[in-house]
This record gives sequence, structure tokens and C-alpha cells, in this order.
Amino acid sequence: MIEAFTFDFFRSAILAGLMASVICGIIGSYIYVRHMISVAGGISHAAFGGIGLGYLLGVDPLAGAFWFTLGIAALIWGLVERAKEHIDTLIGAFWAGGMAFGILCLSFTPGYTPDLFSYLFGNILLVTPGHLVMTALLGVFVMLLFFILYPVLQALAFDPEYAAISNLPVRSLHLLVLALIAVSVVVLIQVVGIILVIALLTLPAAIARPFSKTLKGMMIRATGISMLLTTGGIMFSWIFDIPSGSSIILLGVLVYFQVLGGTELAGYFGKKVTEG
Repeated sequence: MIEAFTFDFFRSAILAGLMASVICGIIGSYIYVRHMISVAGGISHAAFGGIGLGYLLGVDPLAGAFWFTLGIAALIWGLVERAKEHIDTLIGAFWAGGMAFGILCLSFTPGYTPDLFSYLFGNILLVTPGHLVMTALLGVFVMLLFFILYPVLQALAFDPEYAAISNLPVRSLHLLVLALIAVSVVVLIQVVGIILVIALLTLPAAIARPFSKTLKGMMIRATGISMLLTTGGIMFSWIFDIPSGSSIILLGVLVYFQVLGGTELAGYFGKKVTEG
């Protein structure tokens, strides 16, 4: 295992996983508390439409995904603000429509379109120096943003109605969060791919939730858990020669169910003791 660290691509993969974990821990915790998992899922799957459009236009597919997901995030924001009773239907439409649009664009793209598997399921071992820089910049921006706006975002996460009557810029902050989700999705595509990105955004937060009393504590714990999951998943993928994205997510699912089982068991025995 130690010999793996002698390779530049492996060290870059570990570094990318650690930096992506900062984004997952902070954004993912907010998504989890705010009950925006379906929204994040719709944006993440819609990113495939941007990748297909990028191939069709002859530009970098990730650049296409970046602008496309930002547009989808803005569109979701505008529609949700006007049709609150149809949120699930809207998200489902963007979820399926984005994937369908990407497939359609690819069908019109002349020649061979490579690396689609890596976009769908990720390959962190192929991360480029440019992607590392982009991930680092986004991680720093997310940390600074939540540090500065933490009290406001905390109020919005736990009590949106109170935040609204307190004259906080609820609609603008909601748009900002959706934009951050869109950008985070594009960054995480290289790590675990479009299909699994929603799991990496939510599993660390779900694991951290039972052990956290505050949103800030949840973000810190989720970041640490995500670091362990990404590093462990990369190592497992190296040892057993399996896809890195799948190993990261399966490790996260395993830990989540262990925590869930332990929480349920503790609650059961706590109830028995109370009844006794």
C-alpha cells in the first residue's frame, strides 16, 4: 500500500478527496438539515445535460456542465419560488430531463465521445492539476462564505419562516446555496461521478448528524468523515482494483448503516430502561 504514494496520480487523488471533503462536509450538512436532498439530486443528474452539450459544441464537457448546472439551479430557484406545491414534480422533471438532454446531445455529436463512464461514476485517480486548483479554490470560498454568513444560513436552515419575517435575504441566499450546489456537483463529478455525487454530499452529513448538536459541529464532523471515506475508498480501489467512486460510496453506505443500526439499538434499549 505504501508504494502507491510514490505515484503522483495517487497523491493527487488523495489530495482531491481531502479537498472535496471540505465541500461535502459543509454544503452537504446544509443540504441535509435544509431537506434539500432531492433538489441536489435533480441538479446533479441534470449536469449530464451540460456534459452532452459540451461534447456537442466541442468545448470542455466539465465547462459545459458548469454553466448548464448553474442555469438549471437558477431555473429551479425561479420555478420553486412560484410553484411551491409542485417541488417534487419539478425536481423529477429536471432530474430526468437533464439526463435525456445529455443523451440527445451525445447522439448528435459526430465521432467518438470518450470517458462517459468516468463522468457517470467518476475516476479520482485521473484528476488533473487544474481540477485540484479548482477544488481548492471552491473549498476556500465555501469555508469563507459559511464562516461569514453562518448565523444567517443557520437561521435559514432551521427556520426559514422566521428568517423571512426577520427581513433576511431569504430568496437571495436560497439562490446562492443552489448555485453552490451546482458548482460543487461539477467539482465532485471527477471524484465519484454524476450518479453517485448526491451520496457523497449527503452520507457524511447523515453519519455525523446523531453525534452533532449544532450545525457547525455537524459540518466539522461531516468533513472529517468525508475525508476518511474518500481516503479509505481510494485505498480500497487501489488494493482490490475496483472503481474508486463506487468504493468510496459503498464504504459510506456501510458506515451509515452501522451508525443507523447503533442509533436504533441505543434508542431501543434506552426506551426499555425508561419503561423499566
